[in-house]
Amino acid sequence: MTALTLSTAGAATLRADALVVGVAKGSKGPVLAPGAEAVDKAFDGKLATVLEALGATGAEGEVTKLPAPDGLKVPVVIAVGLGSAPEKGGAYDAEALRRAAGSAARVLAGAKKAGFALPLASAGDAGAVAEGALLGAYAFTAYQGGEDKLAPKGKKNGNGPKLPLAEVALLGGKPRDKAFKAAVERATAVTEEINRARDLINTPPNDLYPESFAAVATAAGKEHGIKVQVLDEKALVKGGYGGLLGVGQGSSHGPRLVKLAYTHPKAEKTLALVGKGITYDSGGISLKPAGHNETMKCDMSGAAAVFAAVVAAARLGLQVNVTGWLALAENMPSGNATRPGDVLRMYSGKTVEVLNTDAEGRLVLADALTRASEEKPDAIVDVATLTGAMVLALGNRTFGIMANDDAFRTSIHEIADEVGEASWPMPLPADLRKGMDSPTADIANMGERMGGGLVAGLFLQEFVGEGITWAHLDIAGPAFHEGAPYGYTPKGGTGSAVRTLVGLAERTAAGDLG
Repeated sequence: MTALTLSTAGAATLRADALVVGVAKGSKGPVLAPGAEAVDKAFDGKLATVLEALGATGAEGEVTKLPAPDGLKVPVVIAVGLGSAPEKGGAYDAEALRRAAGSAARVLAGAKKAGFALPLASAGDAGAVAEGALLGAYAFTAYQGGEDKLAPKGKKNGNGPKLPLAEVALLGGKPRDKAFKAAVERATAVTEEINRARDLINTPPNDLYPESFAAVATAAGKEHGIKVQVLDEKALVKGGYGGLLGVGQGSSHGPRLVKLAYTHPKAEKTLALVGKGITYDSGGISLKPAGHNETMKCDMSGAAAVFAAVVAAARLGLQVNVTGWLALAENMPSGNATRPGDVLRMYSGKTVEVLNTDAEGRLVLADALTRASEEKPDAIVDVATLTGAMVLALGNRTFGIMANDDAFRTSIHEIADEVGEASWPMPLPADLRKGMDSPTADIANMGERMGGGLVAGLFLQEFVGEGITWAHLDIAGPAFHEGAPYGYTPKGGTGSAVRTLVGLAERTAAGDLG
């Protein structure tokens, strides 16, 4: 895990492997950002000119490496783009700082220590840079570089992966300032849990299945004072959890429902978070076509986000009760698997005709939503990689938000924007509900093809307790990134929605949610 400190050292005196400075797009060329003054002085006041000669513009995501001149104690200077420079007296956008710090941290893989001399005009800026650096330094290496028993002296396989940047020193901050210190401590706790969620998402499904995921949650609960309850197959049968059992019955790995409860003695509000945890999704009998199975280990990203958010809330000591529900199952085809046409009796007592076994996420979520509703929380938010339709609607970087309360949906959208996660409010058109009418059961798990993401939201709404404020986050697009890394976003699991959920818990604790 990358270490992070607020350093009292100056940019000119810091001993490290590299020094990171910011550069922005100005009207007449690249402009140095605050924090780069000592480095510019070492370049005789010509750093911006040198960068421009090398083709740097200050565009977001741009990284330029330069050999350090005399006067600095580091061998390399790395200039990262911050996008357009703010107007005179203005501040840099927090997300621009996160992405710049993340880009630099990724480039510095393998280094032991780097100084980050990016703009830190406020404690919020320090938190943003810390988040970006710690998220950008992430690497999933658990299955790489192991010992090769056939090689002489047991050498490792291949060259082995580069380890993440070991230490980040934030320069220009105020180590003794309570606000700066709190911002960095918060960033560390939240990003460590995001990276834990990323690890879970990236873990191969032969090692991560419902029982092993539940074991991870149980261990984290013991570590952070969170009460954990695991319902295994016998308990699910006894309780009548037909959705979870129906989805999981085709697998040799039985389903689980995991409850994580963080409580604060002074809390006045309770927030329930429900996560879809399909540890592998083959589609079941409605088998996915070739080319669509390879990344389906990521179908538990919603549960990973909920798990991470509950642990982060506990680590931050937020004055709100946060309960997480992880609906865990593996969706596989076998002689025991649920068939299209089967009818499941859900935990709520409603019956569902299964028209497509690849629409399984809504089935496990339905049981968990009903169970969460029984505890009468002030609000429920479910998170799921639920529909390809949402990816078609919003792309790969934006998640959709649906809710039974417009003000609540707006609040979550605002929180997501504040923490740097792209989202968009989506409707729940009542006319689409009729498409899920079934001649056999109370409801079908499929409806009209057009607007499929909204249909899924309408299905879930059927299982939310009366009078409970609820929102649904469909993170199918941003949960797993298959392209080249950018900013602080790695290839693979991203930890999408964790920051939004933590922000929601913080706002609820502060009494600002209404």
